[in-house]
Amino acid sequence: MDVFIRYLHFISILLLAAALIGQLFFLRRRMTRSAIRDLQHLDILYALSVVVVLATGFAQWFWVGKSAEFYSNNPVFHVKITLFLIIGVISAYPTIFFARNKKGVPAEEVAVPALLHWSVRTEVILLIAMPLLASLMARGVGLRLE
Repeated sequence: MDVFIRYLHFISILLLAAALIGQLFFLRRRMTRSAIRDLQHLDILYALSVVVVLATGFAQWFWVGKSAEFYSNNPVFHVKITLFLIIGVISAYPTIFFARNKKGVPAEEVAVPALLHWSVRTEVILLIAMPLLASLMARGVGLRLE
């Protein structure tokens, strides 16, 4: 079970990254409502992968692998979780934008706010830090032995 949960965790992280980078790659200053609808499909994949990352992450924290204390007592783990939450909060803006602007005439163009571009870029930058934090944490960096 441990191997399956870790595998599912990694696969969902890869899907999450692919969906987010896809959003970054396809985002334009002006987009048709049809293209926005396509981006929303990537956003839905992103959201579903976040749910699986969280579920499998919690499973690793509390049920399989290392003890809960290994994670709970490690400040690197808390930084990683905090970054993940920040990414989640930032991702709300693109999600709301896509949902509001997909409806209408498919060929109609919509201006995409610069803040939305910066939101997705910021999510990608923060996501890039996550594997480093995970590697440090797995090696016990920051672990407080009590």
